[in-house]
Order: sequence, then structure tokens, then C-alpha cells
Amino acid sequence: MNAQEIVRLNREYTFFSWAVQGTVDPIPMARAEGVYFWDAEGRRYLDFASQLMNVNIGHSHPRVIQAIKEQADRLLYAAPSFATEVRGELGRRLAEIAPGDLKKTFFTLGGADANENAIKIARLVTGRQKIITRYRSYHGATYGAITASGDPRRLPVEPGIPGVVHILDPHCYRCPFGQEPESCHRECIAHVEQIIRFEGPENVAALLIEGVTGTSGIIVPPDDYWPRLREICDRYGILLIADEVMSGFGRTGEWFAVNRWGVVPDMITMAKGITSGYLPLGAVIVSERIADYFEDHMFWSGLTYSSHPMSCAAAIATLQVYEEEKLLEHTRQMERVMADGLADLQARHPSVGDVRGLGLFWVLELVKDREAREPLVPWNARPDELGPMPALTRFMREHGLYTFNKWNWIFLIPPLPITADQIAEGLAVVDEALKIADEFAR
Repeated sequence: MNAQEIVRLNREYTFFSWAVQGTVDPIPMARAEGVYFWDAEGRRYLDFASQLMNVNIGHSHPRVIQAIKEQADRLLYAAPSFATEVRGELGRRLAEIAPGDLKKTFFTLGGADANENAIKIARLVTGRQKIITRYRSYHGATYGAITASGDPRRLPVEPGIPGVVHILDPHCYRCPFGQEPESCHRECIAHVEQIIRFEGPENVAALLIEGVTGTSGIIVPPDDYWPRLREICDRYGILLIADEVMSGFGRTGEWFAVNRWGVVPDMITMAKGITSGYLPLGAVIVSERIADYFEDHMFWSGLTYSSHPMSCAAAIATLQVYEEEKLLEHTRQMERVMADGLADLQARHPSVGDVRGLGLFWVLELVKDREAREPLVPWNARPDELGPMPALTRFMREHGLYTFNKWNWIFLIPPLPITADQIAEGLAVVDEALKIADEFAR
């Protein structure tokens, strides 16, 4: 098929996520390798979004492809009541890389149902019902996960599940408590404990928090935020769940973002980078204390494709790639390259209000006015409120750079093996594209 026919068939017979279907203009993707992919017309794109922030090891890694082929020849599927070699081996490997005493894993199909099951586990173990999450958060599109999300995509499908309470975020650039760094007393942390008291600590099962906020703007918390959340949870007997679906598996230069602050949650949810997106897989790993609870209590959960052998084989091979190619160490090295490059863009472009990130997990926040921090386009902007953003996105696409853009944010989240030269290649296109935004900045 030619590119036009591929797009026509996809638009006529399939739904595209989070889109008014008549407006979608997809790239007809044909193949991919390393940090690049090609469309059906042969145009090459530098993937600065790791597709949907999940192709952490890069596209088409031969080790993972071979592992998938070998597993297909050996065993394609086993019901979740069966034990398989790859299931046990992957569980063991996750226990080795997880912090503290996190040991036992329930495998799901992706991040949303990992979070669904973490919520369920927290309620079963504690006997409490309330789950506290943040407003600037995204935990998945299924009903429980979207309710837990603060992202406004939850609003059209409410009411969701009961018992979810949202809190404000540690967003230093747009502090909801009106503080600047020199006046900050960590009101964002005191606020969490205040909400727990308002809701009744005896009613709160868990805090569900992204390691580093993902599609809600790459919000990196202050260094004492996660440790103090751990202290608050311990004080009230509340479980702490780290959603590492996007921020895990090397994305911040550590296996999990919470490792950067030395915190051991009670549960970690994961997906995306666990297989680098090669096959669908999610997981929730729990502490030994939680695992012990289910030794003599029913584990009220199950999925037909839980512990799918093909996905487990892909995950084992992916973990080997992270280790053998030292991708976590490489990511920490490239963090400085990306940070310096983005700081340079900020210095030269008045439309760049803030630069945030860790590892290879970054965002540019665009503004009309740096002093007032007025967003270039409003939060939760309608299609007719996006101003220059569609033109900016189109420019980068026409110049061979694929980024994930949302409202006034440009996300820069490339595959972890990216080199300094390839980062410079991508930022050169962003540099030119920002001239479009600068025309709207004061």
C-alpha cells in the first residue's frame, strides 16, 4: 500500500486515541531502527518521543526480537494458572532491580490495569477505601485509572470509581501555594498530610503518585518530597504506591525514579519500558508484607493474558539490554547534554518559560510572557485555542523530528541509547521551530 491508502484504511476502519476522528493526520509508519523511524514514503524521523515514551532501548533491538522468536517457537501462550520458566525468571529479575523488599509481582497487560490492581490490592490489604492522587497526574484510561488521574481527560467520563481524592502538586514553576523557591516551606507536603487528616487517616488506603509526573508536564518534585511522603504514610499506616509506568526503566537514569531519592514504596506499578513497547506488558510489584497477606487471603484479581509468555520473554531480553549496554549510566551522562542544550534554547527564545526534567525525560514549557508566566496556550486548550502549537508541531514533523506536544508543552523523551550528536540534531530542529512560538511571546 502507498502512504495515502494506509492512512485512509486506518481512518475509515479504526479509532485513534484521544482525538476527534475527522481531524487526525497520522504518520503512516513503516519501519524503525535505533532512535529513528521511517514513514511509508521513506521519510526518516528522529524519534524524540520514544513513540509514546516507551521505546526506551530504541527500535528493533535484535536481542529482543530474537527472544520473541525463540519464545514463539517454544510456547506462545499459557493460561495464568500455569507456571512457566519465563514468568518465574522475570519475577525474579524484577525483585532484583526493585528497591528494598519489593519482591512479588502480578503481571498485567499495561500501565492502566497495573494501577487498577494496585488500587484493588491496597483496599484489600488495608480494609480502607480512599485513594489519594494528584491533580496533575495520569494513571491510565480504564475507569479506575482515569478516575485516579487528575488529567482533565477524566472529566468527560465521570463519575468513575468512588473513593478517589485529589491533592495539589509539587509544581515549583507554577506553585499552587503561591510560593517561590526563596519563600518555600514545602506547603505541597504539608498539604498532603492536611488532606489525609480531612479525609480521616483510618479511611485512606494508599497514596498513588507518579515517580516523576509524565504527560501532565514532567514535574520533578523537590528532593525531600518523596522521603517525606514515605514518612507521612508510615505515620498513618497508609500504603505508598509509586506509578513508574513512564518514569521507570532508566528513563530518569535509575531503574525507577524513586531510587533518585532513596525511597522504598510499598508497591511500584510499571509497564512501557519493561518491554520497551515491543509487546504489551504491565506489572505491579509489592512488598513482602503485602505478599504475605495473600498467603492466607484470596487474591481477588485475574487476567486472561496475565504473565503472557511472549511478553515475559521480551521483558527478560529488554532487561538484559539495559544492563549489558549500560543504558542507565548512559542516560545519566546524556542528562547533562540534554539539560545544557535546553538551557541554551531557553536563553535564546523568549517563548521558553521553563525547562524541567531528569535523565532523558524533559519538557519545555512555552509562555507568552516570562515575567507573568502566562502559558502560550491555556491549560486543557480546545482545538481553536492552540495558537501557534499546530504550526510548531507541523514544522518539526516536516523537518524529520517527532515529538509529543500537549497544550504549551514540548516533550523531549528520546530512546535511551541516543548520542550527544543525535540530541544536537533534534534540538537544532526545535531551535528553528521555537521561532514560530517567539512571535507570540512578549
